[in-house]
Amino acid sequence: MRPVVLISGASRGIGAATAKLLAAQNYSVCVNYRRDEKAALKLVAEITALGGTAYMHKADVSIESEVIELFDAAEANLGPISHLVNNAGILFPQAPLVDIEVERFNKIMMSNVTSCFLCSREFIRRIKTHGAIVNVSSGASQTGSPFEYIDYAASKGAMDTLTKGLSLEVASKGIRVNAVRPGFIYTDMHADGGEAGRVDRLAPQIPMQRGGTPTEVANAIAWLLSDAASYVTGSFIDVAGGK
Repeated sequence: MRPVVLISGASRGIGAATAKLLAAQNYSVCVNYRRDEKAALKLVAEITALGGTAYMHKADVSIESEVIELFDAAEANLGPISHLVNNAGILFPQAPLVDIEVERFNKIMMSNVTSCFLCSREFIRRIKTHGAIVNVSSGASQTGSPFEYIDYAASKGAMDTLTKGLSLEVASKGIRVNAVRPGFIYTDMHADGGEAGRVDRLAPQIPMQRGGTPTEVANAIAWLLSDAASYVTGSFIDVAGGK
């Protein structure tokens, strides 16, 4: 029986790369998306064309009722969910904290942290045997992203704390909880932040002198989900080129 993985925010970037990689590794994949149905359809078509199994479902994972519906639908179409990747997240244009409105700050927290909490809780409530969760945090949780994305960084710091605490709560139940912290990765999210070429601008400051790819992050996620990481929980992998 194939393992079943649910990936939130999977229609693009790191989420899409992870979906493709896990499908190639014989996972059945639930592709969650919030807005971009066209991208989700394309991703599912690519996976199925290569012999994989994928199902897509629209849901805002910061809303409790939609998370429950997402898990219900994924189980009905793919079977019991054994793995979870909390990848959904948003980013707003660069700004210092003094210029950030409370509405923006709260939206970041709901989208990036509440979504992780809700999906993790639903996963734990339903799982019957061993399983694994990987949270997609960010190197920003360590740097604070001053003058640019301090609200985003704060949300990822909260995700790091949730990862550590939850890993300790569920370790005895056979559920592993880990996180990856991507650094400067070539994804569309930088355009959301108002600077599509941000990775190229900052590449000289990275010890490896280059930005990373979504697939490089996906490789770390896949390892943490796999049995090869069976004794790893409450841990973080920085995928950041040494930064």
